[in-house]
Amino acid sequence: MRCSGTCGSVARPLGGAASQEWAVMFMCPDNRYRIGLLASKIQTRTDLAVRQLAGDVRGGSMRRVAGLTLTGLGAFFVASALLLRFYIPGQVIKFPLNEYDVLTLTGNNLSYFSVAQLKELSGVSMRATSTFRGIVKAGSSSTAVWDNFTALEDVTNHQPVQYSSQRSAFDRRTGALVNCCGAAVDSNTKIRQSGLAFVWPIGAQRKTYQVFDTTLLKPVPARYVGTATINGMTAYKFVEQVSNERFGQQAVPRSLAGLPGQGSVTLSENYTATNTYWVDPVTGTVLALSQNDKVALEDSTGAARLVALQGQVVTTPQTDQAQVNIARSAQNKIRLIQDIGPLVLVIVGIGLVVLGIMLIMRQRDEEEPVYDEDPVGSAA
Repeated sequence: MRCSGTCGSVARPLGGAASQEWAVMFMCPDNRYRIGLLASKIQTRTDLAVRQLAGDVRGGSMRRVAGLTLTGLGAFFVASALLLRFYIPGQVIKFPLNEYDVLTLTGNNLSYFSVAQLKELSGVSMRATSTFRGIVKAGSSSTAVWDNFTALEDVTNHQPVQYSSQRSAFDRRTGALVNCCGAAVDSNTKIRQSGLAFVWPIGAQRKTYQVFDTTLLKPVPARYVGTATINGMTAYKFVEQVSNERFGQQAVPRSLAGLPGQGSVTLSENYTATNTYWVDPVTGTVLALSQNDKVALEDSTGAARLVALQGQVVTTPQTDQAQVNIARSAQNKIRLIQDIGPLVLVIVGIGLVVLGIMLIMRQRDEEEPVYDEDPVGSAA
């Protein structure tokens, strides 16, 4: 059997007829070229298929890893949102330890007994300056300790009327007084304080609260009576009322009491008050304050023999605005922690979870590689 074309040699017999025919085909140069071309194409197809399979595996693995990562990250964001909404606020939203605040109250047409002049003065203007200062070292993560010093002045006659001081320790979220840390009223540490003093609860409710009264040295109910607006901010209005309640007694010269004779007379000290608090319910900040008090010395018949102090003072417009600014700043921080932060985390977290699941579930369409369709037996 001969090769076609230029090949003229005769193949060596390898065995049977079929073996001799394959031998002739293999030994022929043209046939060897065609066989080599076929093998090359088979190898190329095999390599491409292997590379495509490997690429699909690597691509699928990358997508699964990315999907699982995004899903886990999204779940972490959602869990963080729940913590930020329900747990973190109780740990970080508190009254400060390093408080510093000054309230100014003024009033006209007040009357009081002047110790300097030993007579009752009426129709005077007064100013009360109340300074609050936090005692950082005395406080803790749960308890704040603040000092208050109040000076009442007769601005008409340019003379002091009275001074008072108070140190109170209280819960940093509820504002409830606790007896510790050197709490005192006018340096008297034996007085037990209870109720509220300098602040109201964070998240105050529309109900009656007990407010510690430094004149009676005990808590007095402050009733919720409605809402009001202080410089654009909604406030809860609470009213504390005391009706001619005796809190002590004092010996004074009979002449000062308007009684005949020499010597002194012991009179009871009686207190009447209507104190009004406008409170931001979100932060517990007192936005405005009105104090309408009367302290009178009465005899056994109930007749007032001497008026120690009578009249009304209210916070100034500047103080009201400053308190509103403090409350608004605190409200913004609370909303960021309780509302805005959790909402953003939930939205981002859900978005990441959805994207991660889409990557995990996505199936790439299988694409067949495109090859040149050269006939196996065609010449190069």
